[in-house]
Amino acid sequence: MSCQCVCVPAEHEKSLDREVHLEKGFLVWGYKKDPTDFEWSFWNEWVWRSLFCSLIGHTVVSRLCGVYLPQCRKAVLTLYGMVSAWWLLGFKGVAVLMLHLSVSLVVAQLHSPTLSWGCAILLLSTLHISSLQDVQRAWYDSEERYLLLLFSTAVCALRCISFSLELCWSPLLAGGPSVRCPFVQFRRMKELATQLSSLTSYCFYHPLFYNGPVITYKDFSQQIERPVCNVSAQWLLAKLLRVCVWWCLAEFMIHVMYMHAIQNNETYLHILSPWALGGLALAVVQFFYVKYLVLFGVVSLLAQLDGIQTPPLPRCVSIVYSFRGMWRHFDVGLYKWLIRYLYVPLGGSHHGPFQKVISTALAFGFVCFWHGFHDYLQYWALLNWLGVLVENIIAVFLTSPPLHRIIVCYLSPRMQRRGLALVSAFSTAMIILSNLVFLGGTHVGHVYWKRVFVQGWSTMAVPMLAFLYCFAQVGLEVDRKQS
Repeated sequence: MSCQCVCVPAEHEKSLDREVHLEKGFLVWGYKKDPTDFEWSFWNEWVWRSLFCSLIGHTVVSRLCGVYLPQCRKAVLTLYGMVSAWWLLGFKGVAVLMLHLSVSLVVAQLHSPTLSWGCAILLLSTLHISSLQDVQRAWYDSEERYLLLLFSTAVCALRCISFSLELCWSPLLAGGPSVRCPFVQFRRMKELATQLSSLTSYCFYHPLFYNGPVITYKDFSQQIERPVCNVSAQWLLAKLLRVCVWWCLAEFMIHVMYMHAIQNNETYLHILSPWALGGLALAVVQFFYVKYLVLFGVVSLLAQLDGIQTPPLPRCVSIVYSFRGMWRHFDVGLYKWLIRYLYVPLGGSHHGPFQKVISTALAFGFVCFWHGFHDYLQYWALLNWLGVLVENIIAVFLTSPPLHRIIVCYLSPRMQRRGLALVSAFSTAMIILSNLVFLGGTHVGHVYWKRVFVQGWSTMAVPMLAFLYCFAQVGLEVDRKQS
């Protein structure tokens, strides 16, 4: 990696400071802090302002209820989650969330997955109505509190979809047909109240409320009733230490490397050498990975203390060698959610290749819409869909009987793996490019494509592919040991 990406020279640091106003550093002596990664700065600020106290409070309340009121723990945690949301989002913010929950639940009583999906899309669409955004912004004294409501509502929408579809699919949850009998009507009202209570408990579970990771209602409902886990001090200390190390690593990167400030300045993108740009790209995607180790690691630890098994933490992006693997192993909770509620119901891989292509396209389309449906997100979703499509075509081609027999006869297992790693190196390059579009926008992706993949191809092609080939070999070895 170029020294221009590892340690910014003093004259460039002063230039960046004038343009992006680097903050006073506190972790690395003599270095200022790069504040231009919005997501990291946003959640860091909220953690130290209030979320740290509320999350610790959740753990204390959960442990006390597990000891003294185990039969009421779910209700108490629901109440605590609603009070915490009220504290941060205000009465109007909680009212908006409850409105989303209530509408979703009422539509789900019709037991139609199509109507539930239509309702969910309409509710998500309200997040993009500018006049409604202006009204909600006026409720708060800062943009950050409005954004917290926006993020909470978006994550809550996934939970409402999960609950609604499980309600439509499960006769135990859905209840019997409507009958005009006072006793039956009373029972239906009681069932509706129970369903609303379950949905509220699911959506307002405090550790996962604001940012995930996503967990389906089926998994949540099966685990929330479990007794509080008795964990050893060594286990808890080891988990806390890992999160602290990840946090320190992320802070070190933004104190020393300034990769986001450099990436946001097109002047630097054009004057850096192709090799420096390659190092910058690697730094950006690695920081994204470390960031989510922290964001998901903290809340996953608290959920595990409550007996809830959260999805595995993201896999290192350096050893993810395919688009399919990127979705399967980075945000595992969102991947499982998409498979269960979108990909499989739409036909998936069980109804022919055309249906598989359509199901995949609609899944990526929904992810793009859920993230905000901006122009750069559309390009990102399209790149990922094309990447998965090409990988599937290559897999079908290589496993076709005539070619597969030739490969098995003439290539040893080691040579087969080396060939797969070589093909995966090209896929990894496109994965990095798509992630740069997601993290920096289409203009950043265009600069990288032009300077690294087009202009720098004659000098960088062989060494870059060799570098990514090694990454793919490590990823293949990890998969082999885990299979």
